[in-house]
Amino acid sequence: MAVGQTKSLAELGLTAQAGRKTEITGLAVDSRDVREGYLFAALPGTRVHGGEFITYALRMGAAAILTDAEGARIAATELSSSVAALIVAQDPRQTLSFAAALWFGAQPETMVAVTGTNGKTSVASFTRQIWMALGFDAINLGTTGVEGAWQAPLAHTTPEPITLHRILAEAEAQGITHAAMEASSHGLAQRRLDGVRLVAAGFTNLSQDHLDYHATFEDYFEAKAGLFSRVLPEDGTAVINIDDPKGTDMAGVARTRGQQVISVGRIEGVDLRILNRVFTPTGQTLRFDWRGAVHQVDLGLIGGFQTDNVLMAAGLVIAAGAGPDRVFETLPQMQTVRGRMQLAATRANGAAVFVDYAHTPDAVATALYALRPHVLGRLVAIVGAGGDRDQAKRPLMGKAAAENADVVIVTDDNSRSEDPAAIRAAVMEGCPDATEVADRAEAILRGVDALGPGDALLICGKGHETGQIVGDDVFPFDDSEQASVAVSALDGSGA
Repeated sequence: MAVGQTKSLAELGLTAQAGRKTEITGLAVDSRDVREGYLFAALPGTRVHGGEFITYALRMGAAAILTDAEGARIAATELSSSVAALIVAQDPRQTLSFAAALWFGAQPETMVAVTGTNGKTSVASFTRQIWMALGFDAINLGTTGVEGAWQAPLAHTTPEPITLHRILAEAEAQGITHAAMEASSHGLAQRRLDGVRLVAAGFTNLSQDHLDYHATFEDYFEAKAGLFSRVLPEDGTAVINIDDPKGTDMAGVARTRGQQVISVGRIEGVDLRILNRVFTPTGQTLRFDWRGAVHQVDLGLIGGFQTDNVLMAAGLVIAAGAGPDRVFETLPQMQTVRGRMQLAATRANGAAVFVDYAHTPDAVATALYALRPHVLGRLVAIVGAGGDRDQAKRPLMGKAAAENADVVIVTDDNSRSEDPAAIRAAVMEGCPDATEVADRAEAILRGVDALGPGDALLICGKGHETGQIVGDDVFPFDDSEQASVAVSALDGSGA
């Protein structure tokens, strides 16, 4: 929406107490961003309620306050003497999302979203790549920012709704017609995607993660299921990985809403079925079946799980209206996402170094298991765990590395406010025979130095990230760059 324009509360789908009518000049969820005439959304938080900042927002000129009953109670005195309109909603997060969609007004014409513990970034990227190969102006939004025919940075996998709808409106203004989004469990639980007009949505898998935020694994599932039970409309299409233990349950959620389901997997009877794969040092050949028609393609992607991601993306593009045969013709053009099974460097003896974002037990196990068929010699893994996150998964990550690699090195990840030695010790519980190296750069150097002909090293945890968080500081650190530095130091050249 252009600077200087206004919308009424009614145009934003909002009704104020006492029927007060107000013109809004902007939206804010941070009271420090409030300007004269803005609507301030005072939302409940995990540590503090946004109602605590209503007084400051009013002082900055807020014309309307959106909050819940608790927020209204916190600032009752200030609100009673203010001329600002008050909107009290049972679910203010969802209300804000719908209001933000109406405020900015525009989105790319064709939108899809994908959720799951692992694979979201790759699926969203492959979906965008397929669309672009078909001639559409497309983007993907998520962990790696906004990529494709138009680019922009993002601070979160699924941004808060004001930022999200501003980005979508800017993309549409730039001529973007197709967009694929990552839908995180946090974003879904906090209703950030509500108001996004989806034609299709995908589910990849579900394994332990984010239990520092979600009370139970069942709550985690319910958050993901919100993509189908609430966000995707009844006439949308759900693309579901049936191989995952929760795939059938998620398909049930979709069918209950009346959504069509495209199933992806290996079992007989699925719509998009993986028949066989042959691995090479640099990729794989995939044979699959689409509703009775067999296809075979060469993929320049490392890891068997990438076939799942590619076919999930193909299913989403088909669900969004593209012809299956045309979609399958584009698959050999797919390129790996930065930091996802990325070939970072190659030693002079031919040993390869890969970088992957794997930061959950399942992701570590999946990445190593998937890399194994491409490796003739030993498989070396570097693993760590982030601070201020789910502590229960740390020994499980070490165990996943120990069970799937020949050599394991435990090192620091993003320790944040925790003691990095304590984090390493927790990871080591799952792999007591591993080598502990605190400094991540040294760990990578040691891992590279251990590689003989035919060996491979997988550096897990940070993937595309270019910084390491220690305390309140973010230090420049790029696993791929460090791998190249290590190879150059040892061999005199890098890839």
